Amino acid sequence: MNLYYLPTSPPCRAVLLLGRILGLDFNLRLTNIQEGEHMKKDFLELNPTHTIPTLEVTESGLVLWESRVILTYLVSSFGKSEHENLYPVELQKRALVDLHLQFDLSTLYQRTVDYFFPTISLGALLDESKKARLVEALGFFEALLKNKKFSTGDDFTLADLSLCVTVSQIEAFNFDLYPFPKIRKWLAECKNELQPYGYAEINESGNKNLAWLFDAKLKAAK
Repeated sequence: MNLYYLPTSPPCRAVLLLGRILGLDFNLRLTNIQEGEHMKKDFLELNPTHTIPTLEVTESGLVLWESRVILTYLVSSFGKSEHENLYPVELQKRALVDLHLQFDLSTLYQRTVDYFFPTISLGALLDESKKARLVEALGFFEALLKNKKFSTGDDFTLADLSLCVTVSQIEAFNFDLYPFPKIRKWLAECKNELQPYGYAEINESGNKNLAWLFDAKLKAAK
């Protein structure tokens, strides 16, 4: 399988971490979007939306993008019995995982992108109205966690993997998570769960590099 990716991309990191969990060996295809590699003809033919990560299953010709779709496909296709909690077969449990994956995609990660990425991509100053919407999204997640160990209950799932990458990147940007004690406790549990699968190598390094880029662009904008 070919995985088109960039190490600083949070969604790409979620797929890389799952690959470690499942013991998959991707053919990694570095795709530097800052240099326009995602707009080249060959890549556009593969993925007209020119987004990463993009997964190309060479055996079947299947091409997938959107990290959360890739996550569910990989577990469904290559997961073993020890991975059954990542994406449960039982429909109600699976629906809760899907709910939290979609919350990450449509709300928490989207508002993270809205607030931080105009600076990274365009060198723009921060928009305080977008900060307020990110704080609101974190409040939603704090309420969703209630007193659960992980986002949907006692078991670490794909939802926790995806959300952990998002929230840890927010943390790396030095965004204040103190008002969200349940999130901070949950995040520590997720980091501990992922440590054996290259969390420091894959996610912490990506967090730091993207945060460094953000800081440099913000200083230049001021």
